[in-house]
Amino acid sequence: MNHYDKLRELVEIDSPTGFTATACKYIFDYFKSLGYSPAYTNKGAVKCSLGDSPTVAMAAHVDTLGAIVSGIQKDGHLKFSLLGGLSLNGFEGEYCRIHTNTGKIYSGTLLLKDPSVHANKETNSKQRSLESMFIRLDEEVSSAEDTKKLGIANGDIIAFDTKYQELESGFIKSRFMDNKAGCYVLMDLARRIKEEGRSVPVELFFSNYEEVGHGGTCGYAPTIQELLVIDMGVIGDACEGKETACSICAKDSSGPYDYDFRKKLVDLAEKNKLPYAVDIYPYYGSDGSAALRAGNDFRVGLIGPGVAASHGMERTHKKGVEATIELCMAYII
Repeated sequence: MNHYDKLRELVEIDSPTGFTATACKYIFDYFKSLGYSPAYTNKGAVKCSLGDSPTVAMAAHVDTLGAIVSGIQKDGHLKFSLLGGLSLNGFEGEYCRIHTNTGKIYSGTLLLKDPSVHANKETNSKQRSLESMFIRLDEEVSSAEDTKKLGIANGDIIAFDTKYQELESGFIKSRFMDNKAGCYVLMDLARRIKEEGRSVPVELFFSNYEEVGHGGTCGYAPTIQELLVIDMGVIGDACEGKETACSICAKDSSGPYDYDFRKKLVDLAEKNKLPYAVDIYPYYGSDGSAALRAGNDFRVGLIGPGVAASHGMERTHKKGVEATIELCMAYII
């Protein structure tokens, strides 16, 4: 069995932040199929205990980047607002789906206005912005009224194609490895715990508003003392992380994570000969950041498989994913 099919299936479910119900149900149903008793928080996050009176929470976020319809142009195509820190340069030319309030789905493309190089000599130099770009609908529309007749309106969710590919080399390239790969880590962790017949005092938590800063603020079991966040490891010139390793974050833009927690994770990685790197993330926040800002009295750590080209055409490797799963296992067993 290729357990990574679960990652592919989850990635292919549209789940821009604020539009995560279907992806959350997929995770909920997965845990039910394993024999666990998952539950929803009031905000729609999924949590699942792997044993009684959990003292450790492990969190990943299921929400992704996306966009939302903010207006209809005179020619019938769409204005949009961003959901999360989506890079317009990185998503230009991408196919997308527009989810209407009535459940209809239309296709489109994110484009620069007047995008033809044969008609606009400034296509390469034009600044990409919300004002200079639009969503071209794949429907015969020539006016705002035409589009409104389709049932498309302000507030409709725009989700982008993922282009998921699992390669023989072990690489997995796809949009939204941030943080569907982290969700997969927790899903496969639970599967392994179940197959080993173990019960551990751990609560798995799948937040659904991380990309806008409040996913990890609340909803945990009252017995939680430690929060281990599983999110993408940053790869860049200023970082030592790589796709084939587990990244351990010492500090991000919100400040340092718990020193003793981080040291224990490093010691476990060394003891179990797991590939890892310790890094500082200068432009990054996590569910752990949100949990601390909300006043939770948790000791917080942050790890995750290295993900290249974050918020762009992302890529990770099975070695990094497996190293992260193994480090989680070492921590809770």
